[in-house]
Amino acid sequence: MHISRGSTSAVAWRDLALIALATALFAIISVRLELGESVSAWTRARERYQLDELPGVLLILALGLAWFAWRRAGDIRRELSRRLAMEAQLTAALSENRRLERANVRIQEEERRSLARELHDELGQYLNAIKVDAICLRDSDPPDAVLVRRSATSIVAIVDRVQATVRDIVRRLRPTGLDELGLEAAIEHCVDGWRQRLPSVRFEYDFGARESNWSEAVNMTIYRVVQEGLTNAARHAHASHVTIRLEQLDASPAGAGVIRVDISDDGVGVAAPGVSTSGLGLAGMRERVESLGGALEATNITKGGFRIVASIPVRNARA
Repeated sequence: MHISRGSTSAVAWRDLALIALATALFAIISVRLELGESVSAWTRARERYQLDELPGVLLILALGLAWFAWRRAGDIRRELSRRLAMEAQLTAALSENRRLERANVRIQEEERRSLARELHDELGQYLNAIKVDAICLRDSDPPDAVLVRRSATSIVAIVDRVQATVRDIVRRLRPTGLDELGLEAAIEHCVDGWRQRLPSVRFEYDFGARESNWSEAVNMTIYRVVQEGLTNAARHAHASHVTIRLEQLDASPAGAGVIRVDISDDGVGVAAPGVSTSGLGLAGMRERVESLGGALEATNITKGGFRIVASIPVRNARA
């Protein structure tokens, strides 16, 4: 239930009026009954009990209770401020999650549209060409050796293109070699791909972690963090040197520990003009890492450039 600020203020003034009224009534009664003289006479007869000191004791008690109430009111104000701050953070997190959810749906739809277009445009025309060559072979009577050889050569070339298109689609859906060759080989393949696309950029890669039987979610998260970090460095940072380091911290014989992924470049950083910071790359990486109980930090480098550090807790899947 929501209570407006005006109604709260009205209640406070009413309580103060009640206190003032009670004080005035007590003062009138005390004057009429001469309460002070009566109490003095009553306590004078019992001097051996020191009852005449009772008003001072009660005054100190009242002051102590007032101080106690003031301290508790301060605690309540601080607790309310802390809860309001937490509610603001929760609201911001919920808003960010809703934005990521909408963006995720949009990206999925765009990816499906792209795959559908490639399947229709690429595979469709290749299969149609194979069909035409096969019809030519079927309808040639008597068989022409030159036509057969030319059609067979065309079919082989078209099948090679179909296989290349299928491999490209599969690579977009799933990292190459992650299941068969492991995480290290998949990351090396990703880095080599960027080396070929950007020969002017020097990519330095160091896989210092002892790859173990980590879970599928951990392997995929590490790979996607590296992939997205390289994409950001190549597209937005205008860097000439990119460093990727993976190291395992606090490792135990059972395979538990923390994997730290460190990606840094010597580019322009995120605060430079023309560099987009509203994209979903960092938000998506942070969402992936935090879903595994990890943390991601993205900061500008003092000497120029940008750095992403992701700490991901890992555990041997066999354990």
